[in-house]
Amino acid sequence: MAEFKRPSGRGMTEIRKMSAKVGVIPNADGSAMFSFGDTIAIAAVYGPRLLHPQHMQDPSTAILRVNYDLLSFSVYERKKPGPSRRSQEISKVTEWALLPVLDLKEFPNTVIDVQVYILQADAGTRTAGINAASLALAHAGIPMKNLVTSISVGKQDKNIVVDLDKDEEDYEEGEGATDFPIAKVANSDEYTLLQLDGKIEPSEVKKALTIADEACEKVYEVQKRALKEVVEQ
Repeated sequence: MAEFKRPSGRGMTEIRKMSAKVGVIPNADGSAMFSFGDTIAIAAVYGPRLLHPQHMQDPSTAILRVNYDLLSFSVYERKKPGPSRRSQEISKVTEWALLPVLDLKEFPNTVIDVQVYILQADAGTRTAGINAASLALAHAGIPMKNLVTSISVGKQDKNIVVDLDKDEEDYEEGEGATDFPIAKVANSDEYTLLQLDGKIEPSEVKKALTIADEACEKVYEVQKRALKEVVEQ
């Protein structure tokens, strides 16, 4: 039996073409770009720097503060400028996904700001943003035990597939789209994000995570290559 083919022609476990580059914003302390196909995310890190106002400071650690947003021109229908409830939610889950790999105790009373912007959106924006932010933090020299890798899985004609694009998400919308973004510490079994939008059978979760794990290994290779290139330069 032939493997199920998606509208794009990809197989069930085939990721869109990925690319990554580090050092894309010269005036940031660290920065990176990561893309899945037509979805492009950039991340910039500023800090550690003294946190104001003073009452928000933590004398035992730095505070990680993430801001995620879609730029107005990133989607087909022009988005209203400024933060939305969705962008605030993704800002927070991105923060949670990154914190487990960071050692911030060296920087008491400070803040590390991570700005994540989507230049072009074709689904998978939060996972692309997490991958870009992880690279940007490494580029900034923030102590990390490893990179965070992220990918989403979903359903297409009842098949578990990796890295849905916008056409696939829209196709599934009438039947209840399933989007299962995950993030994990590279080369480990430690998940830092498991978020489900839609429905998936309990019996399918293990398969979805297996597919996601294999995809994250490929994401990690792209991330490592981008860091290696900037070191060589």
